[in-house]
Amino acid sequence: MAKQRIVLASNNAGKVKEFNHLLAQFDFEVIPQGELGVPECPEPFATFVENALAKARHAAEFTGLPALADDSGLCVHALGGAPGVLSARFAGEPKSDLRNNEKLQTEMQGKTDRRAWYYAALVLVRSANDPQPLIADGVCTGEILTSPQGDGGFGYDPLFWRADFQKSVAQLSAAEKSTISHRAKALQKLIEQLKETGL
Repeated sequence: MAKQRIVLASNNAGKVKEFNHLLAQFDFEVIPQGELGVPECPEPFATFVENALAKARHAAEFTGLPALADDSGLCVHALGGAPGVLSARFAGEPKSDLRNNEKLQTEMQGKTDRRAWYYAALVLVRSANDPQPLIADGVCTGEILTSPQGDGGFGYDPLFWRADFQKSVAQLSAAEKSTISHRAKALQKLIEQLKETGL
């Protein structure tokens, strides 16, 4: 029997690989939207869930396939939850992890409350007009460092400290990171829903 194809509302190769691995038990094949000619979807909303839902519906509408989308980012207590949904573009266009990290360090100068969290929202729709999308989220808590440590990971990982490992996320191995990852936690919740409802 042919695998059920799902379009991923992203062209991120790392995400495609991760989702294919974790959803293999359901006999799904996850395909990046670019391979199916889906253009980028605007993300105008103030919440991760709304943006993920918009991206999933957009990809499903273009392809006629079930679609999976995630929206994730960094939220910092002392900055009122910023950069939040603007995490990838915190320092403006073009997107730059280096400039985003520099801006975060500047914004955090003089702040004593350094608590922060990574957040991920995952949305799976069976069709563009699915009245009951599957929605799952995950959180990874930590603190913002005053200077970057480590060169692994991506995004804000060099500035995101985990006291339990006494390392920044950029210093964690892939196996260590997967045990605390906000996206992995969200995906586990999504898998539980899939087991219950099917696609």
